[in-house]
Amino acid sequence: MTQYSIPCSVYRGGTSRGLFFHEKDLPANRQEKYRVFLEAIDAYNPSQIDGLGSGTSHTSKVVVISPSGQEDADVNYTFYQIGIGQEIVDDKGTCGNLMAAVGAFSVNEKLVEPSDGTGVTVRAVNTNIGKIVSIHVPAENGAAKVQGAFQMPGTAMPGAKYTVRILDPGGGKTGKTLPLGSVHEENDRAYSFVDLVNPFVHLEASAFHLDGTESNARISDNQDLLAALEIVRAGSAVASGMEETIENARKAPAVPKVTLVAPPQTYVSTSGTMINKKDIDIMAKMISMGKVHRTFAGSGLLNLAASTLLPGTIPNRLVSAQPNGVVRIGHPDGIAEVMVSLNDEGNDISSVGLNRTARLIMKGEVYIRA
Repeated sequence: MTQYSIPCSVYRGGTSRGLFFHEKDLPANRQEKYRVFLEAIDAYNPSQIDGLGSGTSHTSKVVVISPSGQEDADVNYTFYQIGIGQEIVDDKGTCGNLMAAVGAFSVNEKLVEPSDGTGVTVRAVNTNIGKIVSIHVPAENGAAKVQGAFQMPGTAMPGAKYTVRILDPGGGKTGKTLPLGSVHEENDRAYSFVDLVNPFVHLEASAFHLDGTESNARISDNQDLLAALEIVRAGSAVASGMEETIENARKAPAVPKVTLVAPPQTYVSTSGTMINKKDIDIMAKMISMGKVHRTFAGSGLLNLAASTLLPGTIPNRLVSAQPNGVVRIGHPDGIAEVMVSLNDEGNDISSVGLNRTARLIMKGEVYIRA
């Protein structure tokens, strides 16, 4: 036998795509399980031509799901960011976009069944951050619904609306939402390190002589800028206690992630749509796995929106006005609206949420070299 097969599904959730597995179908040995992920995605080639990835950080992803033993949850799931041209399997962060697909998978695979056939709220424990994610899944004939009228930026086709909410989302990796305070300065760089859903480093775009309207390609071509951002990212991982050394931080490129944040401005999206500054509260670009994100990671939207409400942070300083329950983020391909609420004391985030779409693309078997 030169190859063996494992049941696998491919889902799009938000603006990400990933491979979904049942935990019971994977090898129990961690090393063998990780090899399945590396082979299935093809982490070995930058193009990922020999697997189901496509050479981008938002498609080089794996999710593993199992029934939950917790009384207040239906399923447990773990997210993995897979390397691109590197043998990396990183479970230190999570993916906000694929949370919608976790709900769809749970319904389609009968891990959670809609009681009335029209919709159900899936309670999922995200083991990466130790938080419960509430995912409202629209359903039709007992399956996760795909078609609908909700148009999500970053996709051409409208779909059924999935609402994802994370309760008490801060401190999943460091124990605090702001482990370094509102602003931390290191090597003459000021940044806000916010540990919420995924840890993010928010930097002011103007500190790098940018105004936020630059194209993704222009930033991607600026290797000096990307190198400078990686220095800040790795340094923040050590300063926050996530990693012991800079070397360890560089070996874990998935988190923290980086954003370049700017006040609202009028710009043209990558799809050619004019975005007026009066329609957004803040604008940003995101760097993930050393590359500029084509749109914006769901976890980044959640983190950035929450950060605008945290007093003294860089996003809080740059937001156009204090948001009232919804933060409108201008990203490269449009506007994302994020639901955010503060706790009763007004010093931390009680919940953060996002509307997404999701759909099953393929279900079958993925072949792994023996």
